[in-house]
Amino acid sequence: MKNPSFRWFAVSFLGLATSACAAAQSWEVLASGIDTNLRAVSAAEDAHGDAVVWASGSHGVVIASNDQGKHWKRLTVAGGEGLDFRGVAAFSDSTAYIMSSGEGTASRIYKTMDGGTTWKLQYSDARKQFFLDAIECLSAVECYALGDPVDGRFVLLRTEDGEHWERLSAAGLQALPQEGAFAASNSCLSVDHNAGIYFVTGGTAARLFHSSDEGKTWTVTNIPIAKGNVSSGAFSVAVDGATIVVVGGDYRDPKRSAENAAYSSDGGMTWNRPGGAARRISFSGGFG
Repeated sequence: MKNPSFRWFAVSFLGLATSACAAAQSWEVLASGIDTNLRAVSAAEDAHGDAVVWASGSHGVVIASNDQGKHWKRLTVAGGEGLDFRGVAAFSDSTAYIMSSGEGTASRIYKTMDGGTTWKLQYSDARKQFFLDAIECLSAVECYALGDPVDGRFVLLRTEDGEHWERLSAAGLQALPQEGAFAASNSCLSVDHNAGIYFVTGGTAARLFHSSDEGKTWTVTNIPIAKGNVSSGAFSVAVDGATIVVVGGDYRDPKRSAENAAYSSDGGMTWNRPGGAARRISFSGGFG
């Protein structure tokens, strides 16, 4: 979705959920020294088992650190200097994917195998409706990417060889008018190793799409989160087994404290708001 959300919604909710542990933790702010809005971050290990951190953002910025953020190296994506890189998925100090968001060919997926020295453009689409929102990977060769509706249905892409991307069947991915996904935090999509795919939407609706068979069939449920305009809905989703946590709200109304988070312990059949009672949510979509 073209309108941005902010990752701090997710951070704030998770901070409340883990307040019992917060006192024992501390944070250090590390500056990249580059004028950009960083949108995504991904951590991996190098050949020696040491941590490497990749981050990406606006103005074509991709940066990497091999020393836990003490020093950063800016990487150049030839032809992508003006893109808004809102997603990154790293697997080592040499291998990573990045995803840009924007209308038509401004939405792209690149991959590097040499630490960012060179990048290969793997996927894009010239249609103006095409707008990528998130990229998630299970391995260095198996990844998914989510895009806003084209011809009324959400776009879900997959690569199984780390090179070639294909659009999965759009059956079951019908969108409501003015419904989309939020791209700012690369967290509206989640995949797991049990063939599960989850993504959340906003705009006129706040819904969870879930497939348990790699996108062949889908169930769709309503989420008790603020909705009704282009700045509201579900922004981010995190999944652990049958436990699903969703955060969102209305980013144009940051003082609004209600209807900005929900969680389910049964795979999305029943939803709770923090401090509220459980709500049984009816299906808003079907199978296939």
